[in-house]
Amino acid sequence: MTNASTDLARGIVARLVAAGVTDVVVAPGSRNAPVSFAAYAAAEAGRIRLHSRLDERSAAFLALGLTKVGARAAVVCTSGTAVANLHPAVLEAAHAAVGLVVVTADRPARLRGTNANQTTDQVGVFGPLVATQDLATDEIELVANGPTHLNVQLDDPLLPDDDELGWLPDAPPTRERRWPKYGDGTPIRPGPLTVVVAGDDAGPPARVLAERAGWPLFAEPSSGSRTGDSALRCYRLLLDGDLASRIGRVVVYGHPTLSRPITQLLGRPDIEVWAQRAAGMWAERPFDVDVEFDMLACEPGESGWIDEWHAADASVAAQLDALLATEPDLTPYEVAGAVANALPPGGLLVVGASSPIRDLDLMVPRYEVGARRKVIANRGLAGIDGTVSTAIGAALGRSSERTFALMGDVTFLHDAGGLVMGPAETRPDLTIVVVNDDGGSIFAMLEQGDPSYSRAYDRLFGTPHHVDLAALCAATRTPHWRVESLPELEQALASPNGGVEVVEVRVRRDNRRDLDARIRALVPDSPE
Repeated sequence: MTNASTDLARGIVARLVAAGVTDVVVAPGSRNAPVSFAAYAAAEAGRIRLHSRLDERSAAFLALGLTKVGARAAVVCTSGTAVANLHPAVLEAAHAAVGLVVVTADRPARLRGTNANQTTDQVGVFGPLVATQDLATDEIELVANGPTHLNVQLDDPLLPDDDELGWLPDAPPTRERRWPKYGDGTPIRPGPLTVVVAGDDAGPPARVLAERAGWPLFAEPSSGSRTGDSALRCYRLLLDGDLASRIGRVVVYGHPTLSRPITQLLGRPDIEVWAQRAAGMWAERPFDVDVEFDMLACEPGESGWIDEWHAADASVAAQLDALLATEPDLTPYEVAGAVANALPPGGLLVVGASSPIRDLDLMVPRYEVGARRKVIANRGLAGIDGTVSTAIGAALGRSSERTFALMGDVTFLHDAGGLVMGPAETRPDLTIVVVNDDGGSIFAMLEQGDPSYSRAYDRLFGTPHHVDLAALCAATRTPHWRVESLPELEQALASPNGGVEVVEVRVRRDNRRDLDARIRALVPDSPE
């Protein structure tokens, strides 16, 4: 005979397994001990993979990374502030429609509001974007395309009293629901000169539509659409040129987040915008049309339109490469290009927010269709937090020919705790490329980087830190290499040593604003 908390925890874990959860990430705690023991038993029986992390935020982003690449992961933590540390990953999952499962331990209802130790109001703690199921039974319902919060009421005793960690029989199927799907199969007919914008997680439909219609494709690196003949490399720069002034219609897939030129394009009053509803909690956007595109009804657009874009793209790309080749020091763009070129068919690349994904956007080639290169990024809210853990989770969750992560130094430092793994934890083969310019270079290219703000700039935005990344990696026994030239970087990317390793690439920050201005000047401004 087992106690009530053990029975409840085992029932919930059994239902998670029945619902397709393949991985459980546990953060240590007392109140969540029944669920942790149940997850351990499931792992011992070969039903799930178990991961353990000291820090709840890292644990949650690890589970997010696992889920983003096709696994289904749950993260388990104790009560109190531990729950709050899950919030960044939960918000990212909500906005990116990732089916993350969050299991938080709580006191039983009779102890709520009594100032019991380590107890707060956890029901609805993640706000209105995430529904909480406050559980005294194992009847659960999961959301397939969004996060699920299971808040479990666990009473003493918290340890199994049957002297075994055996696994239980299969549970009945878990109910699962999806957020509503919009669309009525509206066809896209010939009309104004059209381009296709593929934002994060747009997938192959954007490429297929662009190719069938003969329309230029502006595909972000994490769109899953940057393949085939219609994709353009330097579309972001071309949007400041004459061709962009002739665009009359934009078709949007996914969640575009990277560039102001795209935002300005979608906001132009003279442009007709068609957009599929984006995934995530705030699926409706100001420019959306409530349609689901019937690609079979798409007819070819004006001949020659895409040829003009291809010619302009080839010209600007050649100028960009020539400009970078004349720089005396290695640039962040060249680092991004080297990583993109090193990614083999079947490879996986996880990209950090801020500058690296924008640098990659100008440098990533048009990959061939069907090569199964996968590029992912946390673009739901585009935060820098949890990127190391997300990358490790993604590497654990997808069998890839090779796995890279590309991120800046501030992003790396923000989640350096993600490198902390116990000796029993599985370490994937992952090369983390850290572009280290000793601070936040993206602000140098924004309004804050104007010379008129130079006196306060470093203290408020540049934030130099002078951290010795080699020593930091040594503290976690993570192999580290420091390179300062393109040949050194290419050699490091071509010669992995196995496990998680860090390749630090030192670049300049003091010339970033000037370099960005010279790159944007490669395309003449549109005529007034």
